[in-house]
Amino acid sequence: MRPETLAIHAGGEADAHNGAIAPPLHLSTTFKHGPAAERIAGYEYQREGNPTQDRFESALTALESGAAALVYGSGMAAMTSALELLPAGSEVLVPQDCYAGLRSLGEEFLPERGVRVRAVDQTDAHAVAAAMTPTVKLIWAETPSNPQLRIADIAALAEIAHQGGALLAVDNTFATPLLQTPLTLGADVVMHSTTKYMGGHSDVMGGALVFARRDALFDKAAHRRHITGNILAPFSSWLTLRGLRSLPARMAWHCANARKVAEFLAEQPSVETVYWPGLASHRNHRIAAVQMRDFGGMVSVTFKGGRDAALAFAGAVQIFTNATSLGGVESLIEHRASVEGPNPVSPPGLLRLSVGLEHGDDLLDDVKQAIARI
Repeated sequence: MRPETLAIHAGGEADAHNGAIAPPLHLSTTFKHGPAAERIAGYEYQREGNPTQDRFESALTALESGAAALVYGSGMAAMTSALELLPAGSEVLVPQDCYAGLRSLGEEFLPERGVRVRAVDQTDAHAVAAAMTPTVKLIWAETPSNPQLRIADIAALAEIAHQGGALLAVDNTFATPLLQTPLTLGADVVMHSTTKYMGGHSDVMGGALVFARRDALFDKAAHRRHITGNILAPFSSWLTLRGLRSLPARMAWHCANARKVAEFLAEQPSVETVYWPGLASHRNHRIAAVQMRDFGGMVSVTFKGGRDAALAFAGAVQIFTNATSLGGVESLIEHRASVEGPNPVSPPGLLRLSVGLEHGDDLLDDVKQAIARI
């Protein structure tokens, strides 16, 4: 079954009791059981599992071609839960360009658990292979990366990880399973901030891990979530499951609009670099064309005028909204260095654009009038 069909039907079975087509929302925190805790209908307590969450997890599993999924209260919660599965003394290889939250985990919190994080250029498979040591237990990849949209060869990273006795986890938030499925390319775990494209309407937060195998790693993660209580509320599961139904149509429009914006910006004399893997000029375009079905709705751009030009552009847009996050129906723009805290690593002249679902020509008009003010 193709992804477009799966997105609509996975986890969407008609209600067994009344035939309702829309998935029901179960808010109960507890479930009736027998006098010796016999689970009459398979559930005991919401923290351990509930029917709405199960539907959402089954849909994610199907879309990512995985064996099992776990959902969490946020993308950072999912990421943290995965990384905290590593034993003390482990090393993790992360991308040089990556989400600021991952960098903070590696600098502030994972060392407290005895886990060392090293950054490597994951677009260079030889550099990754050279960075492997016996203590590396996980390669954590972002492709496309945030915010410079670098593309790593997932299959190559998987081979390097497995030859070294490590696992490969891939943050698939920017691409979604509609554009790439890392588990089919050899990854062991896929992470999503479901807050973004899966929810799709900037009104529900969540995260997920999807596993290639229902094995000891999955069991360890599931037990940890149960005990720590890092769960996704049923209503959030229900909202995001609903968001999945329109994900294929939305991603197609995001990609089409992003292409228009990226191609226009690439021609502007005031622009230094446009980061969008669909452009032939993108340094990783070749591998992106191989492992992605389309190139996504995220576009980053750096200006020759640096920070001042970037802020002038961001201050002049009228349809794009200056706001954090991405993947919603509305177009957003963000000066990444300004939101990365006291030690930003993004270039000062870089803006990240989440290209939404407005009419493409209206977005182009907005970009044109803003760039004229630089």
